[in-house]
Amino acid sequence: MGEGHLSFRRLTSIRHRKKRTARKDEAETSLISSSPPPPPTPITPAAVVSKAKKKAGGTRLWMRFDRTGAMEVVECDKSTIIKRASVPARDLRILGPVFSHSSNILAREKAIVVNLEVIKLIVTAEEVLLLDPLRPEVLPFVERLKQQFPQSTDVSENVLQSSVLLDQETGEGLQSELPFEFQVLEIALEVICSLLDTSVDALETEAWPVLDELTKNVSTENLEYVRSLKSNLTRLLARVQKVRDEIEHLLDDNEDMADLYLTRKWIQQSQQSEADLGETSSYLLSRVTSNKSSSMVTSSTKDNDNVEDLEMLLEAYFMQLEGMRNRILTVREYIDDTEDYVNIQLDNQRNEMIQLQLTLTIASFAITANTLLVSLFGMNIPMPLYKMDDVFGYFLSSVTAVCVVLFLLTLGYAWWKRLLGS
Repeated sequence: MGEGHLSFRRLTSIRHRKKRTARKDEAETSLISSSPPPPPTPITPAAVVSKAKKKAGGTRLWMRFDRTGAMEVVECDKSTIIKRASVPARDLRILGPVFSHSSNILAREKAIVVNLEVIKLIVTAEEVLLLDPLRPEVLPFVERLKQQFPQSTDVSENVLQSSVLLDQETGEGLQSELPFEFQVLEIALEVICSLLDTSVDALETEAWPVLDELTKNVSTENLEYVRSLKSNLTRLLARVQKVRDEIEHLLDDNEDMADLYLTRKWIQQSQQSEADLGETSSYLLSRVTSNKSSSMVTSSTKDNDNVEDLEMLLEAYFMQLEGMRNRILTVREYIDDTEDYVNIQLDNQRNEMIQLQLTLTIASFAITANTLLVSLFGMNIPMPLYKMDDVFGYFLSSVTAVCVVLFLLTLGYAWWKRLLGS
């Protein structure tokens, strides 16, 4: 009985131990599951700055200039420019640094995208959006805009000036004064042509003295100057050629030129919307549509095909760029002529050196023949000639005469074959 009672106690203690172990495991599991979440990682100022840079990475400096002379410089991202100017995103890539050396004048529905050298802008019927206006190369364009469209302090005067300008553009003024977008395009072409003309003048001023000096003295320094001059000429010719080709492309297509008439399209759309809605949206729009209806209703189709104003504008700058291109080609032809002249000089010197080398070779042949005869008679061979008196002088003079005759005969043969110059 005692042993059974002890075994029962042991079993009971083992069961109690298992229950306590299970309770401890459950308590630990509940603590682990109910433990509070780890504290959030603190945001450092560097992380905030990096996020701000990522957000502001697409913003660029733009200047907005409207037809009344109002101007402001703002930082805008691509989406803002796309919404404001109604241009596709690919056009902003054209204005980016990848296409910085290209020249494009693209017509869109409500804007003109202009990429000419350092001037990158978007022109609408009412305003200009200029990229990077604070660059030194772009400042002349900004000054010309200010001179062309002076700013007025009175708002009513601005509206009146704008309406009068639009009246001139929509009515008889189309023949005498260009629309707003063409005036901006003309200023851009004028600034670019002035910049290129200055570069061509500097190239010509540098080219003529260097090329004249090269014809007088063919040295390594002068050749290095000409090499750098040719590289500058090639780059400048490519710049002028790109702008010229873009203008020529527009001149060859009347539809592209017609698409550049933004003011005309804007007036027609306003007139169409007024005809559909039967109401005017503003005083400026009423002035535009009233003048338009009185002067251009009967000739809208004719005006759509009329591109004479733009054609005359583009032809003027095309001829100016063609003149610059011809001047650059003249400098390149002069460089080519100078190089040909230098090559002729070098060939002449090379021929003289070859003739001198041939003469020395003939003399060496005659001297070698003399040495051969002297060597033959200088051997220890018994000869009766050795026993004759005063034979050395006669022998030496005879051998020398033979060598001179041999030299003259060989030289005469070279002259006869015209291997030596006259």
